[in-house]
Amino acid sequence: MARRKGRNISGWLVVDKPAGITSTAVVNKVRWALDAKKAGHAGTLDPAATGVLAIALGEATKTVPYVTDALKCYRFSIRLGAATNTDDAEGEVIATSANRPTDADIAAALPAFRGEIMQVPPQFSAVKVDGERAYALAREGEEMELAARPLWVESLEIVLRPDADHVELEMVCGKGGYVRSIARDLGQALGCYGHVEWLRRVWSGPFEAEKGVTMDRIEELARKPELDALVQPLEEGLEDLPELRATPEGAARLRNGNPGIVLPTSDVEYGEEAWASFEGQAVAVGTYRSGELHPVRVFNRD
Repeated sequence: MARRKGRNISGWLVVDKPAGITSTAVVNKVRWALDAKKAGHAGTLDPAATGVLAIALGEATKTVPYVTDALKCYRFSIRLGAATNTDDAEGEVIATSANRPTDADIAAALPAFRGEIMQVPPQFSAVKVDGERAYALAREGEEMELAARPLWVESLEIVLRPDADHVELEMVCGKGGYVRSIARDLGQALGCYGHVEWLRRVWSGPFEAEKGVTMDRIEELARKPELDALVQPLEEGLEDLPELRATPEGAARLRNGNPGIVLPTSDVEYGEEAWASFEGQAVAVGTYRSGELHPVRVFNRD
């Protein structure tokens, strides 16, 4: 089996994704521009969506789950009065209503969408149904009974009401949420239908859209040292985990996949997940038990 060519570069490149391109295409462009051997992303954005797409390179791909699990912030506009088969502006209108809620109506409906909620994914989504993606079945005209999934919504607020047909909202939520489902279900709750007109991921875990690199800039700096300089340390992806400092002997043991002695830098409880550093660099992620970190993921910094 042929080995993938490219450099062993590790870290995060935060992209401010434009509309009209898939998340996979962004990853491929970044991998090419940096001549990176390995790359992946922390949380898919629909092609029409914009904003934070955090690209993990090399050893940073081992930290992707921690960014994926972190809270995320979305700003989006809902077109009131129409439902589409995709729950966004890309789809076909399947129902309309002349009803338009007031600002007070919308504000009164939002509490039901905060906290721990159950959410049914859109028909056009990547959820698997009998081994096939829901969107593939939906394109063939098949309607599916998709199971509701739990979602934690930290906050959901009205940002702007530009006119009777639109409302802009901002939502902070956990992983696995579909903004399109929020728009669909809110429209139904208001008795007027609704779908997402545009969507922007403002931040995701430690990464912010306004600090992201544009695709044009990536193209301009491709294969140049200036693009390397924009790559953030892989440790950025571990921000939500407590840090432990490994002793020299502990770091050596951790690098070999064995439990190593660590010194807590904050209050860490027995059995809590944490990461160990040595001389400022991440060595491993694992479980803290009685002065030792038991590694689950080890970083090869060679």
